[in-house]
Amino acid sequence: MTEKRLPLAGLRVADFCWIGAGSYTTKIFGDLGADVIKIESSTRLDSLRMAGPYKDSKPGVNRSGYFADRNTSKRGITVDMKHPKALGLIRKLIAQSDIVANNFAAGVMEKFGLGYEDCKRIRPDILYIGMSMQGSQGPQRDFRGTGSSIAALTGIQDLSGLPGNVPAGTGTNYPDHLPNPCHAAFALLAALRHRRRTGQGQCIDFAQTEPMLSLMGPTFLDLTVNGRLQQRRGNDHPWMAPHGVYPCVGSDRWIAITVATDVQWAALVGVMGSPAWALEARWQTLPQRHRERQALDALLAAWTAGQDRYDLMRRLQAAGVPAGAVQDAHDVTREDPQLAHRGHWIRMPHAEMGESIYNNLPFRLSRHTVQPQRGAPLLGEHTREVLGSLLGLTESEIDALQAEDLLK
Repeated sequence: MTEKRLPLAGLRVADFCWIGAGSYTTKIFGDLGADVIKIESSTRLDSLRMAGPYKDSKPGVNRSGYFADRNTSKRGITVDMKHPKALGLIRKLIAQSDIVANNFAAGVMEKFGLGYEDCKRIRPDILYIGMSMQGSQGPQRDFRGTGSSIAALTGIQDLSGLPGNVPAGTGTNYPDHLPNPCHAAFALLAALRHRRRTGQGQCIDFAQTEPMLSLMGPTFLDLTVNGRLQQRRGNDHPWMAPHGVYPCVGSDRWIAITVATDVQWAALVGVMGSPAWALEARWQTLPQRHRERQALDALLAAWTAGQDRYDLMRRLQAAGVPAGAVQDAHDVTREDPQLAHRGHWIRMPHAEMGESIYNNLPFRLSRHTVQPQRGAPLLGEHTREVLGSLLGLTESEIDALQAEDLLK
């Protein structure tokens, strides 16, 4: 039986996060039912608001699809944090919040008078997470950076690209989208469980570089155990073959194929119709295939070039060979039958952009229907609502603060 009350309903988050990893962390909580209140200022926007793509290609603070997808299910207020009265207003909000989250550089919240010790005095059981790039202590605590800086510092940038070429990176700020928000959300849930059992709040000092290191385990192990420093290798694999992306019928159409065992190779040969070249002795064992993998890739690519990527993917999958058609954004959002079946893409109204597409949560709960509750907030959309219904200010008091340029 599906329950109407969402898993994190009743929690409130004072959200000072911006751009990627922090905003995605608090989005997870909002999508699961927490009341996430995003604190911004028109004088210091979340810069993701000014990152495309924009609806109808028209720039605007409320028209970024990137920002919208990172900030679903939140309420948004604007407060000029440099105003003399800002601290008093924010303290009232923190007093009614369970979590205070930020991903500023170390020390920024302390300058506002909103470090952990400050927030703890307001609410002793507060859960406080600071998601700076390098953590709050150490020789590089003051370093600033984004996902690309983190990827560079942690080694994944160095391994991304073709042999002999410059590091290419992952094509996006990968740390912002998966390792950091998921690790941060896990830490907060653990802290929430601890508070439920003990009544104690705590500070979570989160360094955004460190979750990335968890992705590099085999690389570090190869170095420490074998003394071997791995290098960029594109789609090549240290022992599997064939292992890569191969052309298919159509313009810029491809399929990824991985063969990890001799059994999988035999299955691939069967799907190909057992051509004479594939039956040669030099391809029958994994070490042999890997040793001559460049020649093998050329032969396989010549065959796949005459195949439809989806049809070939289905035939290989049915034969037990890992394979996936290389899809573009159109394919993923409009054609993918599995994502459609799971209801991954949802459409919600937005006050300025109209109906927009959003990612659903990547998991389904048997007792709850979980998905984003509403689209991203307009800049300052819920300022009066929060100040009135939550903080207890009258309309005249809010008008006065507005006239003093505090709420901008």
